[in-house]
Amino acid sequence: MYQIRENIKILLEEIREVSREEKVVVAFSGGLDSTVVSALAIQALGREKVEAITVSFGEYSYSKGVKNIQSISKALDLESKIVYGKKEQESVLKKGPACNKCTRIAKLGRVKKEAKGRLVLTGSNQSDTWGMKGLKICAGFYAPLFEKNKEEIREIANFFNLKILKIGESKFREGCKLKHLLKPLASSYYHGKTAAEANEIILDILEKEGFMANLANVKIIGPLNKNIGLINMLPFPSEGLKRRIIGELKKVKTLEEIVFLDKPIKLIVKANKGQFNNQHSRYWLERGRLQPDFSVPIEIDWLLTTNKNLATFQVIDYRINE
Repeated sequence: MYQIRENIKILLEEIREVSREEKVVVAFSGGLDSTVVSALAIQALGREKVEAITVSFGEYSYSKGVKNIQSISKALDLESKIVYGKKEQESVLKKGPACNKCTRIAKLGRVKKEAKGRLVLTGSNQSDTWGMKGLKICAGFYAPLFEKNKEEIREIANFFNLKILKIGESKFREGCKLKHLLKPLASSYYHGKTAAEANEIILDILEKEGFMANLANVKIIGPLNKNIGLINMLPFPSEGLKRRIIGELKKVKTLEEIVFLDKPIKLIVKANKGQFNNQHSRYWLERGRLQPDFSVPIEIDWLLTTNKNLATFQVIDYRINE
């Protein structure tokens, strides 16, 4: 307990120093990291100097996130504001999956615009890409938890007695529905709606069943004219629950094929020339971006795309490895 107090004291002093004790904005998702940052900022600067700004992506945001934002804001007596970034998100992803670019433009870009010159505090830490490869202070953004891991962040949350519900597909982060669309968002109705609806359905079923999943998502892959849903769950559910999930997903009219993953899988991936020729980029995509969100071991068969509009990659098909 003494060490936690000392760690928090250091964080509070740093927030005061970096912010110069002026008003700040917190990029607030309602998840663990941004909630802890909000609590720290309030302790360091006072409630009157902290505003939380949340970017809503409409149906692409998890519905439970809104409830978290409301309850946490009330509990912390935190001034909060919701802005919309759906158009920016769709614009970024229409040329292929690009999580980092989406975060930079559609999420943090919208928050920075609303901040109007104020310092923006983020929840970036060692569990995400920015925490591992970015900067603690950069271009008007500041990540107080930059050197921390999830266990350390959760200790701070427990110290402040913060109650945070899991929002998305993993116990580690709230996530985003469109991160599970592993091809270009060429049509918001056909591609985007499918990813949004399928991933809301699986979480809704698990919540009603009281099934505590460490991982639960539906990856949407396939050519542009076909949506294939790959169901990922850990631990694996009972046969009855598995059938129920598949049955509900079959009601999604824009989802043509559904596969429950319980064996290793090979993904057939087309990539643009820059990514295809970059071994480091391909390794990070397979091991850092995709594998953590799959419930089974994956391998990738890489193909060079002829589609000049594909800026990143597209998972066009799959094979079950027997």
